[in-house]
Amino acid sequence: MSLPCWNLEVESQAPAPRLFKAVLDWHNLAAKLLPDIIVSAAGVHGDGSVGSVRQINFTSAMPFGYVKERLDFVDFDKFECKHSLVEGGDLGKKIESASTHFKFEKSSKGGCVCKVVTTYKPLPGVDNKDEIAKGKEAVIGIIKAAEAYLLANPGAYA
Repeated sequence: MSLPCWNLEVESQAPAPRLFKAVLDWHNLAAKLLPDIIVSAAGVHGDGSVGSVRQINFTSAMPFGYVKERLDFVDFDKFECKHSLVEGGDLGKKIESASTHFKFEKSSKGGCVCKVVTTYKPLPGVDNKDEIAKGKEAVIGIIKAAEAYLLANPGAYA
């Protein structure tokens, strides 16, 4: 039996390699770019390679205080990465597990398309339709905030 998932594609004017690097380094950008939502973020385990864990702490704008996510996979040549939720958020309240796979592909317009697949295992009897919409909105917000930063700072993540 396969787990439920949702898909999303976000077009960006930023080049795939730079946007990929910015998303991988989100724990260093998050609080600067989205201070109304994110109080702080930092790596809490590892050196940024596979197996590393980062924590993102949220303001009261979010229904939970923090999330910890582990980097499960990274391919620097194909601009792909996968993170899994390991603590916080809705883990244990609405979902048993969740992971998000990002792939950044060059577009014909000079930027890229960010393809996102989030797979999750809901807790029995929990309807996650509202959380799916919120999750998509959050991913779009992350991509668009990183895009704006990269366009305003052409040397960043070059």
